[in-house]
Parts: sequence; C-alpha cells; structure tokens
Amino acid sequence: MKSKILLLLCPFILMADGGYDIVPRTINFIVFAAILYYFIANPIKNAYKGRIAGIAARLDNIEQKLKDSKAKKDDALRRVEEAKANAASLVETARKEAVLISERIKEETRQEVANLEKSFQDQKEFEKRRMVKSVVGEILNEIFASDSVKMDQSELINIMLKRVG
Repeated sequence: MKSKILLLLCPFILMADGGYDIVPRTINFIVFAAILYYFIANPIKNAYKGRIAGIAARLDNIEQKLKDSKAKKDDALRRVEEAKANAASLVETARKEAVLISERIKEETRQEVANLEKSFQDQKEFEKRRMVKSVVGEILNEIFASDSVKMDQSELINIMLKRVG
C-alpha cells in the first residue's frame, strides 16, 4: 500500500521544479481572469441590472399602492365629513320639524279647547233657557190650575222674576 501511494506521489515530486516560474504563472492567471471576465461579466451585469430593475419596479408598485391608499383615505375622510355635515343638517331639520309640529299641535289644541268652551257656553245657555221655560211653564200651570187665585199681570211678572231670578 505504501508503494502505491509513493507511486502516485512520484510524478508530483518529479515535476516540482526548484525554478522560478512566477512570471508565467502570473501571466496565465491574468489571461485566465480576463477570459473569465469576458464570459461572466455580461451575465453578472445583466443579472445585477435585472435585480435593480425588479427592485425599482416593486418600489414603484409600492409607491403607487401608497398613493392609491392615501387617495382612498382622503376620499373616505371627505365622505365622513360630508356625512357629519349631512347628519348635522338632518338633526337641525328634525329639530325645526319638531318645533313646527309642536306649534301646530298647540294651535290645534287651543282651537279645540276654544271650540269646546264655546260648545259648553252654548250648551249652558241652551240649558238655562230650557230651565227658564220649564220654570215659567210650571208657574203658569200652577197659576192656571188654581182658579181661586186671581192676579193681575204685574203681580204675575213679579212672581216669575222672583222664581227665576
């Protein structure tokens, strides 16, 4: 086994030269780096530019969404202010209507009370006249029913006035 390992290491040992080959190795490295740059630089640049463009597109998209949401917020705030103004207007209108309805009901109630009072006064006058007629009728019936009492007209009027009055 040792011999096999030595056999494999032998070519490396034999090729290892004690010379100075730094200049050709440096030139080879520079050529290798130039070839590598020639083949890889454009794809790396394109990938980097694509990434920058993608980030810029996402940033623009986010900014547009931000503007849209701000516009929606402003619109919502404007509608809230309009709703508040409408609500205040509706409350004021409702108060005015309530006052008008209250005044109308008061006026109707006053009219109804006045009509009831007038009706009561008319009914009272009617009842008073009816009672006067009834009393006068009773007195006359009493007077005419008794033939023994003979009075003249002035005495009859005085008696009626005393009864009625």
